[in-house]
Order: sequence, then structure tokens, then C-alpha cells
Amino acid sequence: MNRKLAAVAAIATVLVASACSSSSSSGGDSKPATLSKDGKGKTVTVWLMDDAQKGWPTVVDAAKKQFESETGATLNIQWQTWTNYTTKLDTALLSGNAPDAIEVGNTQTAKYIDAGSFVDLTGVKSQFDNSDKWLDSLAASGQNADGSKTYAVPYYAGARVLIYRKDLFAAAGVTTPPTTLDELKADLTKVKAANASTPGFSALYLPGQNWYTAASFGAGSFGVKNVVAQKSGAKWTGTLTDPKFIDGVKTWDDLQKNFSVGGTTTDEATQDALMAKGNIGAIVGAGWELGSVIDPKTGDPKLADKLATIALPGTAAGSPTPAFLGGSDLAVPSKAANPGLGATFLQIYTNTQQQTELAKFAIPNNKTLTAAYKAAKPENKAAGDAAEGSTWFIPNSPMWSGADETALKTAFGAIAAGGDPATELKKVQDTVIGDLNG
Repeated sequence: MNRKLAAVAAIATVLVASACSSSSSSGGDSKPATLSKDGKGKTVTVWLMDDAQKGWPTVVDAAKKQFESETGATLNIQWQTWTNYTTKLDTALLSGNAPDAIEVGNTQTAKYIDAGSFVDLTGVKSQFDNSDKWLDSLAASGQNADGSKTYAVPYYAGARVLIYRKDLFAAAGVTTPPTTLDELKADLTKVKAANASTPGFSALYLPGQNWYTAASFGAGSFGVKNVVAQKSGAKWTGTLTDPKFIDGVKTWDDLQKNFSVGGTTTDEATQDALMAKGNIGAIVGAGWELGSVIDPKTGDPKLADKLATIALPGTAAGSPTPAFLGGSDLAVPSKAANPGLGATFLQIYTNTQQQTELAKFAIPNNKTLTAAYKAAKPENKAAGDAAEGSTWFIPNSPMWSGADETALKTAFGAIAAGGDPATELKKVQDTVIGDLNG
């Protein structure tokens, strides 16, 4: 009961904020969007994270110039930070002073969709460039639970990859990257043997409670975007106990038991710093973590030319293990003063021109332009390949909470400690599905 009350409390504010919008539990009563260019004399307010201000200001500037030219409106970009962002957004929605367009993390989107707090973009989706090629999991995060309607537009993404020490692999006789899981196991066996005298060495660091990586192996066998639960009618049903998912988890368990000394009660939070210390051959992490490993403040700059990344190999060459896809979405609040202009800004900000420029800095929102991202820097190829492949996402429900993630971390930690995968996954599935279904 306490777990569920915590999840309900987390969305209470936004539910109140949207009460006047006649929202439903599926967000289906949110008003449909229109695209407007009637902006003369109007100011359009947009909230964007300062990641764009620091990382790709040219994209923002170009979109601002085009928007103001085509609509006659003045664009007011208000830069935000992730710290306490949802609290600030909830307050704005509650007070009725919502911006006209916003950025939101893709794991945060579901609660606002469910509350009817976003304008329904389904009717104008086809007018957004490359909308038929949006990245699978990023697109799914902007939809209602059954995927029938779109309330948020994919913005940019990040994908988990295999980050490894080229020098340690080469010293063990591995000179070409593995392309399949069998090749990865063979290579890790060599790396492990070559470093047998190094205390606490992990050929592949897989801490037991890193459930995102563990579940990716399950996704590789199961072949679904959502590897925890799926919506079936009005109810959620679990996928964790599917035999194919369990087989994939057994593959992960075999890897962590044979090649990792990451422990059973820790997650991936410290893996970058540990890799920088020199006793890890490879980790599975977001592409940007390579920079953390070599950062002078958090890692070792001397490793800069010794690291490489590839998409985590799958069961067959050319088919990576499905990656969890994180990132950001863009939406128009239902109570925006200028929703049509807000939607038009999103249309311009995510058009082919802007996304092509953004691809120099981050994974763009669609598979058509991931090639531009991979071409921008050699180290981008791995994350680009992962994003183009099969990806997965958490249950797209407002009832998903941090408590569910804690339960999953505990379950996979128990498996890493020797617990039976089928038994532990059944227990956590019952917990998560109970939460999702209230």
C-alpha cells in the first residue's frame, strides 16, 4: 500500500492541474492540436533544458529565427535545469501560467499524458518531419499507454553501449571488436586470463543491481520494446516471466558470474570511476560515459586513446542487444496561452534542418538522420547503431515509480547472488504489475 500511495502522491499535483481540462486516465480527452502561424504581437514562451544552450545553441538560434520569421511572434526561450524541474512544471500547470511548449524527460512524460496535461498532437503528427521514422522507444514514450495517440514529440536520445579498453583487449590477443555474444564471451575469456594476476579485475563489469543492462539481455531474447510489462486492454500484464526473457537474463547472469566482480548489491553508479582506475576491461553504459571515464575530475585523461565503443553485441552479427533508450521529449501544455504557436515551434525545432545540425552533438530523434550523427565523430557510431536497432523503454504508465525500479534492482541483485532467475522474476513481476494496475 505504501508503494502505491507514493506513486499516487507523485502525480497528485499534475492531476489537480489538469482537472479543468476534462482529462481521462488515458489522456484521451486532451484537446487536439492545431498548427498556427498567427503570431503577430504575441510572445511565445518555451522551456528548454540548458543542455541545448551549452551543447547545440546553433540549433536553437536557427529555429528561433525561422519561427519568428514565419509567425511574426516573439520567442522567449527560458532555460531550465533538471534539478526540481518537474516540481516547477507542476506548479506552472497548477497556476495556469504554463509555457507554450516544454521539454520533458522521456521517463517523466507518462504522468502528464495520463493527466491530460499535454495537447493531443496525433492529428498533426504527419506534418512533423521524419515522424514516420522516429526512434522506436523515444516515440513510444510520447504516446498514451496503448500507443493510439501522440502527445509528445521525440527530441533527442542517448543509448547504452559497450565501452572497452582497446589496449587490454589487444594485449590479450583481441584485435577486432566482437560482433556477437559468442564472440564477446570468447574475447572476455582471453582478457580475463591475461589479467588473472590483477586483484579485483573485471573483464566486463556487470554489477548485479544494474537492472537496465540485465533487462537488455532479456529484451534480446524476448524481442519487445517494453521488457517489463505490456498494456492489454485496461490492464498491464507482465513480460518478465516469459521463458525467452528468462533465457536472456540467464545469459546476463552467466556473463556477470564469469567475468565481473561488480558485486550483487551495487549498480552502475560508480562504474566510470572504477574503470578509470584500471581494473575493468569493459562496461555497459551511456555513450557519454566514455567522457566521464577520461574526465580529469572524475577519471583518467591518459585513457583517452585507449577506449572504444561498440553497440552491445547480440545473438547474431549486425543485431545488437536491444538498448534502453533515454532522452527528451517536447510537448505543448493543455493550458498554454498559445498552443497552436507552441506546436508550430516544435514542428520547426524538430524539422530536418534543425535535427541534422543537432546530430553533430546528440542522437537525433529519427532513424533517417542517425547516419549524420554517426558521421559526425567516430565514437558516435556505437550509440548510433544502438539507437537504430531494437530498443526498449519502461512501462509507459504514470503508476511507474522509483519503487518499481528499486524492486527490479533488488531482484536482479538476488539473481546475481545465486537466486533462481524464474523465481526472482516472478516475485518482482507480481510487485510491479500490482503497482501498475493499482
